[in-house]
Amino acid sequence: MTTAPVSAGPSPLPSPRTAGRGSIRKVIYKGPAPYLFLSPYLVLTALFFIVPFVKAIFLAFYETNGPRSRAFVGLDNFRFLLHDTNFHAALFNTTLFAVVSVCVQLPLAMGLALLLNGSGSRVRAVFRLIFFSPNFIGQVLVGILFFALFTPRYGLLPRAFHELLFTDLDAHWLTDPPLIRLTIVIASLWLWVGFNMVYFLAALQTVDKSLEEAARIDGASRWQVFWHVTLPSMRHVVVFVVIMSVIGSYQLFELPLTLLSESNGYGAKNAGLTLITYLNYNGFRTGDLGLGSAVGWVVALIIFTISLIQIRLARLTEE
Repeated sequence: MTTAPVSAGPSPLPSPRTAGRGSIRKVIYKGPAPYLFLSPYLVLTALFFIVPFVKAIFLAFYETNGPRSRAFVGLDNFRFLLHDTNFHAALFNTTLFAVVSVCVQLPLAMGLALLLNGSGSRVRAVFRLIFFSPNFIGQVLVGILFFALFTPRYGLLPRAFHELLFTDLDAHWLTDPPLIRLTIVIASLWLWVGFNMVYFLAALQTVDKSLEEAARIDGASRWQVFWHVTLPSMRHVVVFVVIMSVIGSYQLFELPLTLLSESNGYGAKNAGLTLITYLNYNGFRTGDLGLGSAVGWVVALIIFTISLIQIRLARLTEE
């Protein structure tokens, strides 16, 4: 005699903890709670990014005399920049500093990273700290420091260059146009070489040592191992550092302004003028915020274009 199976009623739905892989349930939260938690971020983003961004776009088409008085001028601000010799000097100087940053500063940073690469040595750790330490004090204090170091005849650096390179001891490094650019380059190297060295050191730690060892066994020289194995393994960091160095060069402001404080950062014959110094003078000293906004958009367009070119070249090289 058989008995019918007892019905236990409808089986409960599987809970998320006991459900199988194919029975994952989507939970949709309704109500104002998620938006309430996101509201501080959304409000701050709108207040400090979106609103200034939109206002800066419209402001570039106005001529202003302070924050309240304005008149619509269309593209006249950009036409003025095309014919302004001061803007041309600022663009030339800033581009020159960017080229020096990529062609001189980054190879020096890479060389220091290769010398100090490795672990377990306290001497290397001390030198890493020494080379990185200028970033603890900032560009303003670096400018004040180098203003004293380049004092004619009595400054430490003019005396050092006189002993090593037989330069003129009475050379006015902060008033002679060619020397002004060289002064800014030297101060920038002292400030940023150690900073970029840290990025390269971190990248070198991730390189596969077995690939380098295999290349040495095959008879490759140190330069061949670096060029064909080490550098391609850290190419993403190299591209990032190059882009950041170019952006930093086009945003150079505090260092030349402090070094050349007697001329408001311009220097003799505009030798120390940078794009951001030019923006600061026209936007905040003369009160024409519209022209300053136009300069800012030109700088942003230059940085965006150069960054796209660098990323594209890096991808072509990788392919």
